[in-house]
Amino acid sequence: MKLTEEEKRIAAETTRQILFQCNDSRGNLIPVLQRVQDKLGYVPPVAMEEVAAHFQVPPVDVYGVITFYNQFRLTPPGKRQVKICMGTACHMRGAHIIQDSWERRLNIKVGETTEDREYSLERVACVGCCTMAPVVVINEEVHGKITPTRVDGLIFSHQLDKKKEQQNTKEGDATSE
Repeated sequence: MKLTEEEKRIAAETTRQILFQCNDSRGNLIPVLQRVQDKLGYVPPVAMEEVAAHFQVPPVDVYGVITFYNQFRLTPPGKRQVKICMGTACHMRGAHIIQDSWERRLNIKVGETTEDREYSLERVACVGCCTMAPVVVINEEVHGKITPTRVDGLIFSHQLDKKKEQQNTKEGDATSE
């Protein structure tokens, strides 16, 4: 996924601000990466380069840390973050089928974000709603008893919401003129 020059600038600036607050002890590497992700929602390549320079390690070493731990994201999160529960109950009730449905409908894989940055897709261990399995969480809103048809319905519902938002924005612009 390509970042705009503005996104790169913001990421580099944010990372430098975080690095300014800590020394170059390599024990700070993971906490720094966590803070970068907390601020940006992910760890972009420009941030990895800034961190590598600060800790005087090759950028590939920083990339290795980020890809080793599944808590780190390499792509910006989507406006709608879809988290598919893979806990035991969800797994037994077809969570993999639900994951396949989301991947096909959005044309992305788990860990990716759609080109329009509308959706990102993640797998999570358990959301604690086992009686509602299989479960999907979209931006903290829990949806239970998900089927491939419900995946279609959720996407359609979000598309309608997006159209309403766009109409409201256009109407607001028209009244302010």
